[in-house]
Amino acid sequence: MGFIAESLGKAFALILAGDRDVMSAVATSLSVAIWSVLFGSLSGVPIGIVVAFGRFPMKRAVRVVLNSMMAMPTVVIGLLVYGFLSRQGPLGSFGLLFTPRAMIIGQTVLAIPIIANYTLSAIQGADQRILPTTLTLGASTSQGMIQLAREVRFGIMAAIIAGFGRVISEVGVAMMLGGNIRLYTRTMTTAIALETSKGEFAFGLALGVILMAVSFAVNSVLTVAQESQRA
Repeated sequence: MGFIAESLGKAFALILAGDRDVMSAVATSLSVAIWSVLFGSLSGVPIGIVVAFGRFPMKRAVRVVLNSMMAMPTVVIGLLVYGFLSRQGPLGSFGLLFTPRAMIIGQTVLAIPIIANYTLSAIQGADQRILPTTLTLGASTSQGMIQLAREVRFGIMAAIIAGFGRVISEVGVAMMLGGNIRLYTRTMTTAIALETSKGEFAFGLALGVILMAVSFAVNSVLTVAQESQRA
C-alpha cells in the first residue's frame, strides 16, 4: 500500500505541476477523441436512423455487420487502416500515417458502428406513434424523422458519449496509426502502456486519474441532462 500511496502522491504532483508530457498526452487524446466522435456522429447517427426506418434489401445483414463491427478488435481495424495509409497503400501518397489525422480516421471507424447501433436502439425504443402522427399532421417524412430524433435526443446523446468512451480509452489503433510519438501522437492510453512498462508507475497513474476524471465528467453531463429533462 505504501508504494501505491507514494505513486499516487507523485501522480497528483505531476498533474498539479502541469507536466509537459502529461498535458501533451491529455491534449492529444481529447483532440483526437473529439474529432473522431464528431465525424463518427455525422455518419453514425444518420446510419442508425436510416436502418431504423428504411425498407431495403439486406437490412438484416446491415444490422449484423454493425453489431459485428462493435466487437471487432481494435488492432484489426488499425491493421486495415494501416494498409490503406501505408506508403504501399492507396492513400499512402497523402503521408497520413503516424499523424493525429491517421488516428482520427481509425478511431472514427471505431465510433461509427457504436453510435449507429445505439441510435438505432433509441429510435426503436421510442413511441412508434410519433412518426405516423407527424405524417398525419402534414409533415414530410424527413420532418417526421427530425421530430422523432428530437424525442430520442438523450438516447442519441448517450450513443455519442458511448462512442467517445470507446475512442478515448482505445490503445491498438492509436499505437498502430499514431506511432506513440512523444509530444505529437502519444495519447493517454499509449503513454500509460509505455511508461508503466518502463517502471514509471506514477506517470501512468497520473494519466489514469485524468482519464477517469474525463470519463466521469462526460457521463455526469449526460446524467444531469437526463434528470433535468425528467424534471
